[in-house]
Amino acid sequence: MAVKTHLWVSLWFLITIPVIFWDAGYCFMRPRSMVGGDLHWIWKPYALYQDIDYIYGWKAYEERDGFTNAQSLLNLVENVMNIAYLYLAHVKGTPAATLLGFASAVMTLSKTALYWLQEYYCQGCSVGHNDLQTLIVYWVIPNGLWLLVPSFVVWRLGKDIASSLYVAEKVAKKEASGKKQ
Repeated sequence: MAVKTHLWVSLWFLITIPVIFWDAGYCFMRPRSMVGGDLHWIWKPYALYQDIDYIYGWKAYEERDGFTNAQSLLNLVENVMNIAYLYLAHVKGTPAATLLGFASAVMTLSKTALYWLQEYYCQGCSVGHNDLQTLIVYWVIPNGLWLLVPSFVVWRLGKDIASSLYVAEKVAKKEASGKKQ
């Protein structure tokens, strides 16, 4: 059985791969990647973001908050899974790609939910200082995308996995009853 691919799922993985590498690079290269650092030119947009989300800024860095880099390390694992999905789906054509893509999307969704829940339970300790418009435009919308799209990927690939399992179950039942296909 060949892998069933969906253009929008593959595009999501393809587009997010460089974004994830860039973000992880910023996190792992702090303080050199931050405003005033010799490598900041690579991550210039973070000049604004490090003041919007303190987990990316000086506060978390100076407090040695490990969440930023822990999440970034998991982002790299996720990225390897995204690359592997694209390879297995579009080069090898193996159905295992669907399971890997599903697992990667679940990972993205879980990490992003954790990121949001952390803010909820610490009462906005990293983003609560922003006015509502700044919070919505620069934190809720961009981070919400990392909840919304992976949710759809999980749903789509989950349906594909379930469909394959139903087919396999029918075949197994036929074989068990002694009928030929």
